[in-house]
Amino acid sequence: MSRALQIDFVSDIACPWCAVGLASLQRALERLGDAVDAQITLHPFELNPDMQPEGERIVDYLGRKYGRTPEQISEAQATIRERGAREGFTFGERNRVYNTFDAHRLLHWARIEGRQLPLKLALLRAYHGEGKDVSHADVLIEAAKSAGLDGDRARDVLQSGLYADEVRSEEREVQQLGIQSVPAIIFDQKYLVSGGQPHEAFEEAIRKIIEETA
Repeated sequence: MSRALQIDFVSDIACPWCAVGLASLQRALERLGDAVDAQITLHPFELNPDMQPEGERIVDYLGRKYGRTPEQISEAQATIRERGAREGFTFGERNRVYNTFDAHRLLHWARIEGRQLPLKLALLRAYHGEGKDVSHADVLIEAAKSAGLDGDRARDVLQSGLYADEVRSEEREVQQLGIQSVPAIIFDQKYLVSGGQPHEAFEEAIRKIIEETA
């Protein structure tokens, strides 16, 4: 009999380690097979909530925020590409960082529609894989349609400003939990694993949780 497992995954579309972490988590769950029946719920976190509509070049953004040189940024991106490839996620060329608030609003709607995870994966591919502007309505609607959601309804959500209050409320709740960096993965509302861990680490953590609660 499968062990029910609640997984709360706090992340941002703009975060490359979130893409790695989600791919790693999914791979770990695949390796665990019927041992667990996992329910993944995605929660919003904005790395750059004040980002202007046109976005910003990655080298400028990371240089300003973290004091990194272009060479350091290039090395870090190479590391992320290698880690992503190991977990089955392909990074493409990403030149700019964008505001992700509308994407989080769409993800909130997708949770209601039961298509949150497929939309999240589509958005991660669009930005990290294809370098698309995930603040642009057409990109978001395209991702929604690829995730099996209604494109016209997605446009209505984006144009109406729906779920803005809900997303901000959830972001405050995450902050109140003390989460300041992503990805942050909480198992059964009790066990926290931080960062884009390799799938072996997620698999080991889940096995320990199963053993402790057996």
